[in-house]
Amino acid sequence: MHRLLILLSLVCWCDLAIGAGQPIDPYAQVKRMARGVNIIGYDPLWKDASAARFQDRHYQLIREAGFKTVRINLNCLHRMDKNLHLPETWFTTLEHQVREALRNDLIVILDLHDFTTVAKDPIAFQPRVIAFWRQVAERFKEAPDTVIFELLNEPNGLLTADLWNAWIPEILTAIRTSNPIRTVIVGSANFNGLTALSQLNLPDNDRNLIATAHYYHPMSFTHQGAPWSKHKNLSGVTWGTAEDRAKVVDDFQRAAAWSKEHQRPILLGEFGAYDKNKSDVALRAAYVAHVARTAESMGWAWTYWQFDSDFILYDIDRNHWVEPILKALIP
Repeated sequence: MHRLLILLSLVCWCDLAIGAGQPIDPYAQVKRMARGVNIIGYDPLWKDASAARFQDRHYQLIREAGFKTVRINLNCLHRMDKNLHLPETWFTTLEHQVREALRNDLIVILDLHDFTTVAKDPIAFQPRVIAFWRQVAERFKEAPDTVIFELLNEPNGLLTADLWNAWIPEILTAIRTSNPIRTVIVGSANFNGLTALSQLNLPDNDRNLIATAHYYHPMSFTHQGAPWSKHKNLSGVTWGTAEDRAKVVDDFQRAAAWSKEHQRPILLGEFGAYDKNKSDVALRAAYVAHVARTAESMGWAWTYWQFDSDFILYDIDRNHWVEPILKALIP
C-alpha cells in the first residue's frame, strides 16, 4: 500500500472525491476553503522536530477558532540532492503535518514558497520546481481532495510574467500525470499582486484551477517597520479613511471582473499588516477586517499571513491568540 495512505490511515476518507474519480468544482472548493491561515513556513520543525514551535494541538485551536484551511509554506528546493530528490525526512515531516491538519477537518494547501531563490535564477531553478512537483504529486496522489497544490508563491524578479506563463503548463503536466483532477492554485507574476492578475494566462483545457492573489496595499502602512522592506524606517502611518477603504474595494472589484471574465475563482492567499511596527493594533485590525470582509463579499476564500513568526495571529510564546486580529478575521 502507498506509504502516504498508511501515514494517513487515521484520517476519515468519507469525502474521498479523488478516489471516486470526480473532480471538485473549483468554485465549490473555494467556498469550502472559506477562511484560512498560513502556517509553519519559517518554523524550526523542518530542521529539527524537537525544536518545533508549532505543535499538533495548534491544528485543533485553528479549527475551533473558525478557520477552515491552512496554507503550508514549503521552503525546500535547497534540500534536494544532486539528483533533485527531496529527503525522506522532509517528506516524513510534511506528511505528519498534512495528517494532523486533515485529522482536524482542515483543508490543506501545499504551497511551494521558494520564491526568492527562484526569482534570482529561474532558468537554473526550473528543473527543481518541476522535480519538486513530480515528487510531491506522486506522494500525495492518494490524498483526499481537501489537499490542494499551489504551484509557486509570488513569482517575481527574473521570473517575469511571460516566463512564468510559459512555465505553468509544464508544471501542471508534472502534476497531472499522477493527479489528473487535483485542485491546483496558480498566481500571477509580480509577487502574486492582485492588480497583476491581468498578466496571468491559465491553460483553457484545465478548469480545475483556482487563481490566487496577495494584497498588502498600501505597503507604507502594512510594511512600515519591516526590516526587509523599503518601508523599514517608517512609523506612525495610519489607515482607515473613506478613501483608504474605497481603494481596497476598487482593487478587489477589478480582480472580480477578471475572475468573471475568465471564469476562475479566487483565493486571497496572503494579506495582513506587520505586527512589530508602532501602529496601533486597532488600526491593523481594522485593515485586516476590511480586507477579509471585502474578499468574502466577492465570494473569495482567504488565508491570512500568518499564524506565527511575524504578522502573527497566535502568540506561541504566551500561548494565546492576538485577540484583535482574530476577531477582525472571524468576528
